[in-house]
Amino acid sequence: MNNFQIHTKALDERALYNEFCGICKELNYGAFLSFSGIIRAEGDINGLSFDIYEPLLKKWFNAWCEKTKDLNVKLFFAHTKGDVLVGECSYFAGIASSHRKNGLSIFAEFVEDFKQNAPIWKYDLINNERIYAKDRSFKLPNAGILGISNRNCK
Repeated sequence: MNNFQIHTKALDERALYNEFCGICKELNYGAFLSFSGIIRAEGDINGLSFDIYEPLLKKWFNAWCEKTKDLNVKLFFAHTKGDVLVGECSYFAGIASSHRKNGLSIFAEFVEDFKQNAPIWKYDLINNERIYAKDRSFKLPNAGILGISNRNCK
């Protein structure tokens, strides 16, 4: 059972739903919530491309698993590393919960926190070029040189 997945092509959200919902059924949980991120046509883009820093993303996901362990929920996550065309899925999140209230209580926060804090960098695909989507990106907390002051550098 792999509830954290990185793929190198567009996601098959139906297959992910079936896989993760199947785990929900095995756990005898009564609710499964899912979110699919679909690439939409904006401006001249043909799609989006993603770079992922996997160790930090896994740490982010594990922190969420730890945060929610007492709620009787199981989190699921899949994202694409690389190119995804308009109309395809790049992100899939799911929450299996013993009762709907526990899953619903954290679902929006989990998805929004991903958008704000996951170490994934987005590029527009325009005419076969990757162009960093700076205007639609968020600065990661603690990004940059950590704890080093310029005055200490010679």
